[in-house]
Amino acid sequence: DHLFDLIFWIVMTWCVLAEVILFYFCFRFRKKEGVRGQYVTGEKKHEKKWISIPHYLVLFFDVFLIAGAVSVWYNIKQQQPEAERTIGIIAQQWAWTFIHPGKDGILHTADDVATVDELHLIENVTYHFELESRDVLHSFSVPVFRLKQDTIPGRRITGWFKTQKTGVWDIQCTEICGIGHALMPAKVHIASAFDHEEWLNQQTPNVTGTILASSN
Repeated sequence: DHLFDLIFWIVMTWCVLAEVILFYFCFRFRKKEGVRGQYVTGEKKHEKKWISIPHYLVLFFDVFLIAGAVSVWYNIKQQQPEAERTIGIIAQQWAWTFIHPGKDGILHTADDVATVDELHLIENVTYHFELESRDVLHSFSVPVFRLKQDTIPGRRITGWFKTQKTGVWDIQCTEICGIGHALMPAKVHIASAFDHEEWLNQQTPNVTGTILASSN
């Protein structure tokens, strides 16, 4: 969130400044009766400053953005906390299949539970995920987690997140993946450990753990 705020305020500052200068020039150098317009080549020293000064200022602010991005990358990608549970995520045109560990809490066992377009998680638990695609490029995005991860056919991509509070939140595919791209929303349901156990007891284990949606 701090990186988002930093990017927003830097970009907003430059946007407002650029618009103010643009409208000032439009007003200051508007057409006037009896005044012939000048052809400016931009080769004079004082003219080049309008390019060089903003250029160096942008590079200066880019240093702050890069520093913030590197810090976020290191904390999220390089320092993954130990998993309390692991889930599987399979993308396809145009649905999500989620593989939940069964009562043993271990993924890739006979009691795994697979669901389509519904991910069920426990509150205050650190999850690792295994992300795959069955066909084309997709992008697994959960805005409330500040999470967006591309999925590539033929690769298993791992990552992590920690649930914070109970509720129902949106999951989106944020990579155009075909004509049904807009038909690929899903929901993440975060519940207490007790409520999640109740939900799990109502499910039928899927032995293969790889059922795929066919309704879409």
